[in-house]
Amino acid sequence: MSSDSKDKRLRTSILIETCNKQILIDAGTDFRQQLLRGGITSLDAILLTHEHKDHTGGLDDVRALNYISKKPVEIYAEERVLNSIRSEYPYAFTDSPYPGVPEMNLNTITCKTKFLVGDVEIIPVRAFHHKLPVLGFRINDLVYITDASRIETSEMEKIYGCKILVINALRKEQHLSHFSLSQAVAVSRQSEAAQTYFTHISHQMGLHEDVEKELPENVKLAYDCLTIEIPE
Repeated sequence: MSSDSKDKRLRTSILIETCNKQILIDAGTDFRQQLLRGGITSLDAILLTHEHKDHTGGLDDVRALNYISKKPVEIYAEERVLNSIRSEYPYAFTDSPYPGVPEMNLNTITCKTKFLVGDVEIIPVRAFHHKLPVLGFRINDLVYITDASRIETSEMEKIYGCKILVINALRKEQHLSHFSLSQAVAVSRQSEAAQTYFTHISHQMGLHEDVEKELPENVKLAYDCLTIEIPE
């Protein structure tokens, strides 16, 4: 009902652009709309945090990227998540797929091992979505974590000192499987991030303009089409 464009949110996702790579984290059910809105015609990789539909439900639309690039899209996720993708999109993984199915190369990653997309080093960060293990990612001085309600101390060490932390904050009231606003603020402080942005915000949080007034100076609410530049 808000007239503020910052209160109009599609599903949570982030596009990371380096000097020569475009890396997407999560492709939810608004994936196609987000690609069109952003004028995105190619991706070097899609990283998946976990298998829930609001983070994977748009993968059928990689077929448009296949059509342009003439090659599969590289998908990186834990084996459990990749098995879910195979189950949700079985027509893409048959021995004799029909023409035009989404083409995806599935790459297995774990929370214990860094990996590369081209020359871009990515550090997985383990978090928990209630009892479900999920992954966040650190890329240089950016850390992105969503759908988390707990991060162990050993994994927090991967986050310390980042310039930008993007983390979920669902609402002010406590939630079973997501950080609340106060819990996310506490994680931000613990991480010592120079700047924090909250994402995966529900309508129960309140209005963007009102909530921002309650936040510490180095913490803000993210919004659709927000662009952040991080100097190397």
